[in-house]
Amino acid sequence: RDLVRSRGLGDVYKRQQYARVMAKQVDERLRPLGVTASQLPVLVALKGGGRLTQKALAETTGVEQPSMAQLLARMERDGLVRREPSPTDGRSSLVSLTPAAMRKLEPGRAVLKQMDDEACAIFEPAERELLARLLLRLVESAYQ
Repeated sequence: RDLVRSRGLGDVYKRQQYARVMAKQVDERLRPLGVTASQLPVLVALKGGGRLTQKALAETTGVEQPSMAQLLARMERDGLVRREPSPTDGRSSLVSLTPAAMRKLEPGRAVLKQMDDEACAIFEPAERELLARLLLRLVESAYQ
């Protein structure tokens, strides 16, 4: 904590530190559900019951192809996703969530909402809205 409060540290470092701490906490809180923070982008991308190729998932989530391949292999092993041959491209497969993964979505969403509420409890409602808008702008800017 003293390191983060240090005047010499840049804001980028402080954001990175916060992201690391939160990712660790997300993993700890989601572990009882059998889900990890690294799996969240895939779960969100497929939550509507859709099917995407590994390439499309990598592009949608901003995850590099090799990392996505490893992530999907672990998720398939854990029974969270299934792969089916693509009817239009024999070289690729379509990835979808299993019923087991679908059952984890709502409890996972509840855990994340509770964490968000706890983390933002230090803010007034107007500050929380401002923070949400500013973070959205940061994320959108990063992808341009």
